[in-house]
Amino acid sequence: MLVENAVMPQPEQAKAFFFGEENGPMVMVNLLKFKDKAEYPDGSNADWTGKQAYLVYGAAVQKCLEMVGGRAVFSGDVTGLILGEVEELWDMVALAYYPSPQAMMQMVGLPEYQGIEIHRFAGLKGQLNIRTAPGMMPA
Repeated sequence: MLVENAVMPQPEQAKAFFFGEENGPMVMVNLLKFKDKAEYPDGSNADWTGKQAYLVYGAAVQKCLEMVGGRAVFSGDVTGLILGEVEELWDMVALAYYPSPQAMMQMVGLPEYQGIEIHRFAGLKGQLNIRTAPGMMPA
């Protein structure tokens, strides 16, 4: 199995994701890999790690999730692997609930989201986003 982290989806991936047949509630599984050092275009926060930059984004994105009817479900550091093999573990896993793929698309278009996305780009080396169809929703 080929695993390739990315920071942005390819256009054909985005089109299939947002305009495909699956349009109900979803929980996005985010497997996150951070840069050793945050990389801001203006050189600011040069002493931050990639994780520190991403955590600024993670704290602020919760408001954006709520604005579209979503919510953060879980986040935690990856601490080990018991089954399977990968060349390199992800650094963190985050789960986010969205009422639909369209809600996610609406969120990334919000001015509030676009104002915090710089921290995501500064901190992320790459990630996998996996859409899941929730069977039983947590309270």
